[in-house]
Amino acid sequence: MKRYKELFAFPHVITLALAAFPARLAYSMIGLGIFFKAEQETGSVAVAGLAIGLNSLAGSLTAGIRGSLMDKWGQKWPLRIFVPCYASLILALNSMHSKESILITAFVLGISAPPINLSVRPLWKDIVPENFLRTAYAFDSSMMSTTSVFGPVVVTSLALSSRPGLALGATSALMIIGGTALALTSVSRNWVPEKKAKGQQKLWRDRAIQLLMFEGCFIGFGWGVFDVAVPAYATQEGVQQRVAWIFAAFGIATVIGGLLGGLVSKKLAPLSALRNAYVVWFITCIPVAFTYPDWTMALVGTFIGLMGGAVQVFYFEVLEAVRPKGSQTASLGWIWSVEGSFMAVGAATGGWISEHYSPQIGLALLPTMLFCGLIILTIGKKRLDAANDVPTEEEDLQAIKDISNEVK
Repeated sequence: MKRYKELFAFPHVITLALAAFPARLAYSMIGLGIFFKAEQETGSVAVAGLAIGLNSLAGSLTAGIRGSLMDKWGQKWPLRIFVPCYASLILALNSMHSKESILITAFVLGISAPPINLSVRPLWKDIVPENFLRTAYAFDSSMMSTTSVFGPVVVTSLALSSRPGLALGATSALMIIGGTALALTSVSRNWVPEKKAKGQQKLWRDRAIQLLMFEGCFIGFGWGVFDVAVPAYATQEGVQQRVAWIFAAFGIATVIGGLLGGLVSKKLAPLSALRNAYVVWFITCIPVAFTYPDWTMALVGTFIGLMGGAVQVFYFEVLEAVRPKGSQTASLGWIWSVEGSFMAVGAATGGWISEHYSPQIGLALLPTMLFCGLIILTIGKKRLDAANDVPTEEEDLQAIKDISNEVK
């Protein structure tokens, strides 16, 4: 782990990670927080599911807009406006009792979601040299994955306690703490958006971004189906209690996979690393269609998580290399808009397939969608040629000098 010790030695690295962690934890709690609030107030699982769907869809559709705002105005004011509004809306939702008010507030809550992850990602390029970006992205991805393991456990424990209101109350508090801490860090306050080149085309007309958005359609749909098919299968078999540790195994493996991805030699170009990892990721997903909600699903999920964590690291590198100038946050934001929207469609489809046919068909769709994504990246690899470059030793040394001068 020498590589990570060297990463942590750079100024602002630990500060940035710790500042954003509470807000990221809040994001990992909000979905189940909304679910339990809606279910406890209305007594309907269908209404609870609809509330989550509306919140996720609203957040996904507007992620690109929030990213574009930051690329134009910087991070200071968007965070200072979105964070308190979001935290206040969570508290408002916590005080509501009618089905209509809960559904409307859940939707508006998604629109007002603070761009926490979109804010953090471009900051790494400002605080670490080029040859440490892969390790920084790995660390960042692992921090996000860590919250996805602990957040659901925390919010479920609070929602099912004698004081269920603490679930959304704690979520609101964590967002205020983390969002404020991130906004007050010097690296966020001083972040200056890139200037676009004169006459530069619109982001969605860029051929590389179009390719990644197209790939995101299939990946989002596949994960949406998978997220519903697993609990649906376990419920049908009467072993709902196994869902938690199946997803926990997946989440922990994703953290480890991301950290291991950051240790891959920088001599391997981002695009080559992504495609190689993608192939293994697809292969590890194939057996999931033949698993049962027991140790077999947990084991296969562990391997899926390991490779998925590494893929995420290389994906961030590829995106950074191919995105148009001046789209540090909007590029990922719009891709997340597309991917998240198709994830919502996948979740609805997964529920219908599980109820009318079999959740195993839903599980089989995950490797199918990954195969489609792999084909898209293979056929369109020329659009991603910019991610085939490997920095020279001279460029690495110059980058380290530049970073050192900036933080003095």
